Amino acid sequence: MVKADAPIIAAGAAAAAASIVVAPGVAGWLGAGLALVMLAIAAIDARRFIIPDSLNVAGLALGLLHAAALGEGSMMGALCAAALRGGALALMFFTLRTLYLRLRGRQGIGLGDVKLAAVAGAWLGWIAMPIAIEIAALSALAVYATRHFILRQPVRATTRLPFGLFFAPAIWLGWLLQATVLPTN
Repeated sequence: MVKADAPIIAAGAAAAAASIVVAPGVAGWLGAGLALVMLAIAAIDARRFIIPDSLNVAGLALGLLHAAALGEGSMMGALCAAALRGGALALMFFTLRTLYLRLRGRQGIGLGDVKLAAVAGAWLGWIAMPIAIEIAALSALAVYATRHFILRQPVRATTRLPFGLFFAPAIWLGWLLQATVLPTN
Protein backbone atom coordinates (compact mmCIF):
# COMPACT_ATOMS: atom_id res chain seq x y z
CA MET A 1 0.00 0.00 0.00
CA VAL A 2 1.21 3.46 -0.88
CA LYS A 3 0.95 6.05 1.89
CA ALA A 4 -1.11 8.29 -0.40
CA ASP A 5 -3.74 5.54 -0.68
CA ALA A 6 -4.57 5.62 3.05
CA PRO A 7 -7.09 8.49 2.74
CA ILE A 8 -8.78 6.71 -0.17
CA ILE A 9 -9.09 3.51 1.86
CA ALA A 10 -10.44 5.47 4.84
CA ALA A 11 -12.97 7.25 2.61
CA GLY A 12 -14.07 3.90 1.15
CA ALA A 13 -14.54 2.38 4.59
CA ALA A 14 -16.50 5.42 5.77
CA ALA A 15 -18.73 5.47 2.68
CA ALA A 16 -19.39 1.74 2.89
CA ALA A 17 -20.25 2.00 6.58
CA ALA A 18 -22.52 5.00 5.94
CA SER A 19 -24.33 3.04 3.24
CA ILE A 20 -25.00 0.14 5.56
CA VAL A 21 -26.17 2.41 8.38
CA VAL A 22 -28.41 4.60 6.21
CA ALA A 23 -30.05 1.81 4.23
CA PRO A 24 -30.47 -1.33 6.32
CA GLY A 25 -30.40 -4.77 4.77
CA VAL A 26 -29.64 -5.62 1.17
CA ALA A 27 -29.95 -2.00 0.01
CA GLY A 28 -27.19 -0.90 2.37
CA TRP A 29 -24.83 -3.67 1.37
CA LEU A 30 -25.40 -2.97 -2.31
CA GLY A 31 -24.91 0.74 -1.59
CA ALA A 32 -21.63 -0.12 0.12
CA GLY A 33 -20.57 -1.95 -3.04
CA LEU A 34 -21.55 1.10 -5.08
CA ALA A 35 -19.49 3.34 -2.78
CA LEU A 36 -16.39 1.21 -3.21
CA VAL A 37 -16.73 0.90 -6.99
CA MET A 38 -17.34 4.64 -7.37
CA LEU A 39 -14.35 5.45 -5.18
CA ALA A 40 -12.14 3.16 -7.28
CA ILE A 41 -13.39 4.85 -10.46
CA ALA A 42 -12.69 8.30 -9.02
CA ALA A 43 -9.19 7.36 -7.90
CA ILE A 44 -8.24 5.78 -11.23
CA ASP A 45 -9.74 8.57 -13.33
CA ALA A 46 -7.91 11.17 -11.23
CA ARG A 47 -4.57 9.45 -11.87
CA ARG A 48 -4.93 8.11 -15.41
CA PHE A 49 -7.86 9.92 -17.07
CA ILE A 50 -9.58 6.60 -17.74
CA ILE A 51 -12.54 4.74 -16.30
CA PRO A 52 -11.95 0.99 -16.56
CA ASP A 53 -14.74 -0.93 -18.28
CA SER A 54 -14.53 -3.59 -15.58
CA LEU A 55 -15.50 -1.05 -12.91
CA ASN A 56 -18.35 0.33 -15.03
CA VAL A 57 -19.58 -3.25 -15.53
CA ALA A 58 -19.35 -3.90 -11.78
CA GLY A 59 -21.31 -0.72 -11.03
CA LEU A 60 -23.93 -1.58 -13.63
CA ALA A 61 -24.28 -5.16 -12.37
CA LEU A 62 -24.70 -3.92 -8.79
CA GLY A 63 -27.28 -1.40 -10.00
CA LEU A 64 -29.31 -4.03 -11.80
CA LEU A 65 -29.09 -6.31 -8.78
CA HIS A 66 -30.25 -3.37 -6.64
CA ALA A 67 -33.20 -2.79 -8.98
CA ALA A 68 -34.13 -6.48 -9.03
CA ALA A 69 -33.90 -6.88 -5.26
CA LEU A 70 -35.50 -3.62 -4.18
CA GLY A 71 -37.51 -2.30 -7.10
CA GLU A 72 -41.20 -1.71 -6.72
CA GLY A 73 -43.54 -3.96 -8.65
CA SER A 74 -42.28 -6.95 -10.58
CA MET A 75 -38.61 -7.81 -10.82
CA MET A 76 -38.74 -7.62 -14.61
CA GLY A 77 -40.43 -4.22 -14.48
CA ALA A 78 -37.80 -2.90 -12.05
CA LEU A 79 -34.98 -4.21 -14.25
CA CYS A 80 -36.53 -2.68 -17.36
CA ALA A 81 -36.97 0.67 -15.60
CA ALA A 82 -33.33 0.66 -14.45
CA ALA A 83 -32.15 -0.29 -17.95
CA LEU A 84 -34.32 2.44 -19.50
CA ARG A 85 -32.93 5.10 -17.16
CA GLY A 86 -29.36 3.89 -17.76
CA GLY A 87 -29.80 3.84 -21.51
CA ALA A 88 -31.46 7.26 -21.57
CA LEU A 89 -28.73 8.92 -19.51
CA ALA A 90 -25.95 7.22 -21.48
CA LEU A 91 -27.61 8.38 -24.72
CA MET A 92 -27.73 11.97 -23.39
CA PHE A 93 -24.04 11.86 -22.50
CA PHE A 94 -23.17 10.30 -25.87
CA THR A 95 -25.16 13.01 -27.66
CA LEU A 96 -23.30 15.68 -25.69
CA ARG A 97 -20.02 13.96 -26.60
CA THR A 98 -20.95 13.96 -30.29
CA LEU A 99 -22.11 17.58 -30.31
CA TYR A 100 -18.96 18.72 -28.53
CA LEU A 101 -16.79 16.89 -31.07
CA ARG A 102 -18.66 18.53 -33.96
CA LEU A 103 -18.52 22.00 -32.44
CA ARG A 104 -14.96 21.95 -31.07
CA GLY A 105 -13.28 19.40 -33.33
CA ARG A 106 -11.95 17.36 -30.40
CA GLN A 107 -13.26 14.94 -27.80
CA GLY A 108 -14.66 16.51 -24.67
CA ILE A 109 -16.28 13.55 -22.93
CA GLY A 110 -14.73 10.12 -22.82
CA LEU A 111 -16.63 6.93 -23.50
CA GLY A 112 -15.91 5.89 -19.91
CA ASP A 113 -18.03 8.85 -18.77
CA VAL A 114 -20.82 7.77 -21.14
CA LYS A 115 -20.72 4.26 -19.67
CA LEU A 116 -20.62 5.72 -16.16
CA ALA A 117 -23.82 7.61 -17.02
CA ALA A 118 -25.45 4.24 -17.70
CA VAL A 119 -24.38 3.13 -14.24
CA ALA A 120 -25.90 6.29 -12.76
CA GLY A 121 -29.17 5.64 -14.53
CA ALA A 122 -29.32 2.05 -13.29
CA TRP A 123 -28.88 3.22 -9.69
CA LEU A 124 -30.72 6.52 -9.59
CA GLY A 125 -34.31 7.50 -10.20
CA TRP A 126 -35.36 10.31 -12.51
CA ILE A 127 -35.21 12.85 -9.68
CA ALA A 128 -31.79 11.83 -8.36
CA MET A 129 -30.02 11.65 -11.76
CA PRO A 130 -29.90 15.40 -12.44
CA ILE A 131 -28.97 16.06 -8.82
CA ALA A 132 -25.94 13.76 -9.14
CA ILE A 133 -24.90 15.41 -12.41
CA GLU A 134 -25.23 18.84 -10.80
CA ILE A 135 -23.17 17.78 -7.77
CA ALA A 136 -20.46 16.49 -10.11
CA ALA A 137 -20.45 19.57 -12.34
CA LEU A 138 -20.41 22.05 -9.46
CA SER A 139 -17.67 20.09 -7.67
CA ALA A 140 -15.53 20.06 -10.80
CA LEU A 141 -16.07 23.78 -11.34
CA ALA A 142 -15.21 24.52 -7.71
CA VAL A 143 -11.96 22.52 -7.88
CA TYR A 144 -10.87 24.09 -11.15
CA ALA A 145 -11.86 27.60 -10.00
CA THR A 146 -9.83 27.06 -6.83
CA ARG A 147 -6.86 25.93 -8.88
CA HIS A 148 -7.13 28.97 -11.10
CA PHE A 149 -8.01 31.78 -8.70
CA ILE A 150 -6.40 30.67 -5.44
CA LEU A 151 -3.51 28.46 -6.49
CA ARG A 152 -2.86 30.55 -9.62
CA GLN A 153 -2.61 27.50 -11.88
CA PRO A 154 -3.58 28.22 -15.47
CA VAL A 155 -6.87 26.77 -16.66
CA ARG A 156 -7.39 26.86 -20.41
CA ALA A 157 -10.05 25.64 -22.78
CA THR A 158 -7.80 22.64 -23.45
CA THR A 159 -7.23 21.77 -19.78
CA ARG A 160 -8.22 18.13 -19.23
CA LEU A 161 -10.78 17.30 -16.57
CA PRO A 162 -11.24 13.77 -15.22
CA PHE A 163 -15.03 14.03 -14.93
CA GLY A 164 -15.30 10.54 -13.42
CA LEU A 165 -13.38 11.87 -10.42
CA PHE A 166 -16.41 14.03 -9.67
CA PHE A 167 -19.25 12.05 -11.26
CA ALA A 168 -18.58 8.70 -9.59
CA PRO A 169 -18.79 9.99 -5.99
CA ALA A 170 -21.79 12.11 -7.00
CA ILE A 171 -23.60 8.94 -8.11
CA TRP A 172 -23.09 7.45 -4.66
CA LEU A 173 -24.22 10.72 -3.04
CA GLY A 174 -27.29 10.69 -5.29
CA TRP A 175 -28.07 7.14 -4.16
CA LEU A 176 -27.59 8.20 -0.53
CA LEU A 177 -29.99 11.12 -0.99
CA GLN A 178 -32.43 8.84 -2.78
CA ALA A 179 -32.25 6.30 0.06
CA THR A 180 -32.88 8.93 2.72
CA VAL A 181 -34.70 12.10 1.65
CA LEU A 182 -35.70 12.07 -2.02
CA PRO A 183 -39.03 10.68 -3.14
CA THR A 184 -38.70 7.44 -5.09
CA ASN A 185 -39.92 7.25 -8.66
